[in-house]
Amino acid sequence: MARIERQRLAVYGVAKNDGQLLLCRASAQTEVEGWWWLPGGGVDFGESPQEALKREFVEETGLIVTVGPLLGILSDVRARTRVDEDIHTVRVIYAISSFSGTVTAEIGGTTDHAEWHGLDTLQNLNVAPYVLHALDLEA
Repeated sequence: MARIERQRLAVYGVAKNDGQLLLCRASAQTEVEGWWWLPGGGVDFGESPQEALKREFVEETGLIVTVGPLLGILSDVRARTRVDEDIHTVRVIYAISSFSGTVTAEIGGTTDHAEWHGLDTLQNLNVAPYVLHALDLEA
């Protein structure tokens, strides 16, 4: 039987503060537990990418954000391991121009921790490959 092919539209934000990048850690609900990625996620039906990004930031980090300029669009395909499918994710990447609030972890979701990380320490983390590509969009 052929593998299922699925496509997903997702939106992510690059939030920086004093040489640090805000990242979220994937929870046990995901196939990539422990990986770090940018705050964000799937765009719901009828929702604009900007609305989705604001919602996802509150859910995953507790922060209220102002969505800045579009940095670019990334696309990747990977095989999922828990189900017999390949997933093609189209990732819309925005800069975050401002934020307010206190960083707090999501409870019971696809992430379990949100934290600022120095840009110079990313190579020491298990970051999702798209994160580094997203940072290249700013150049």
